[in-house]
This record gives sequence, structure tokens and C-alpha cells, in this order.
Amino acid sequence: MLAAGESRRMGTNKLLLPVGGEPLVRRACRAALAAQLHPLVVVLGHESERVRTALAGLDCHFAVNAASGGPMSSSLHSGLEGLPSDAEAVVVMLADMINVTEHMLRALVRTAHSSTAPLVSSRYAQTLAPPVLFRRALFGELLATTGEGCGKAVVEHHREQARYIDWPLAALMDVDTSADLAKL
Repeated sequence: MLAAGESRRMGTNKLLLPVGGEPLVRRACRAALAAQLHPLVVVLGHESERVRTALAGLDCHFAVNAASGGPMSSSLHSGLEGLPSDAEAVVVMLADMINVTEHMLRALVRTAHSSTAPLVSSRYAQTLAPPVLFRRALFGELLATTGEGCGKAVVEHHREQARYIDWPLAALMDVDTSADLAKL
């Protein structure tokens, strides 16, 4: 769960804003845990103690991205490094994608179990975006990526071998601004 960003466009830590009566980050983590994604590694950065407090009582492990003001790849790297050495795959999620559900996460895992594809990506219309399941064979490539995009270059590189799950375009919504929050 990538949750290290500074929420610059929002002006306040968006992950702590209440949605449906709970902080956005807690809502995302509950969906991951309900989908039985274990261990759940939450990458912290900006206001890490406040985010950790918002997740109190949930079965989360934490990794800290010391370069949280930098590109998203540094958070991805921190999360990968926080995984146990026997992890066969990782589901990369963004804590601010409000419409990602337990059902979506379970579908990624089911698809991976029925396939030998190196990754299973969510697709919204023609847009590839998280959550994405990457098998361990791709961890080295993910660690070599830099910049924004959460492994998008790795997804593109393996486009032909990947499996895709199509979701409604509305599920792609994330919360970056107060206008996005108002839409909820």
C-alpha cells in the first residue's frame, strides 16, 4: 500500500481525511486485509506517525520511504524491500484510489492463480493502473525503475504476457484535490 505522498495538491494529508466515517488510508488497508493480502506492507513517508495512528489495530507492517517527496518509485522500492523474502508476488495499491474494492483485489489474486502470467493488471477503459499484481520474477525490474508510474514501465515491457482485468472507468478515481473529495 503506497501511502507516503505529501498530498501537495490537496493542501492537507488526504490519507487522513474521513471517507465513509474513516480515514482514507484505513479504508484502503481494510479492503486489502479483507482480500487476505498478507502481509500488508504500508509504505509511510509524509506525516508517517499520523498515518500509523490512523491504522492502529489493523494487521499492517510498515516500511518508511525516506525520500517521500520524490518520485513514486521510491515508495515502490521501499515496499518491495519490506516484503518477506519468500513472497511470491506483490499487489501494488495506491491508498488514495477510493473505489478499489476487496472484490477487485481478490480478482487479481484469482487470475494470478489460474495463470502463469508475470503480472495481472487492472485496466480502466484503455488505462492500465493499480492495483497490479507482480510476480517475484519481476521484482528486480521493479527495483530498477525510477520516476512516477508505479511500475508502469514494467507493465508496458510485459504487456504481451500480462493478464488484464477490466474495471469501470469510475473505479479509477483517486483523491488528489478538494474537488475530487467533493465528488465523493
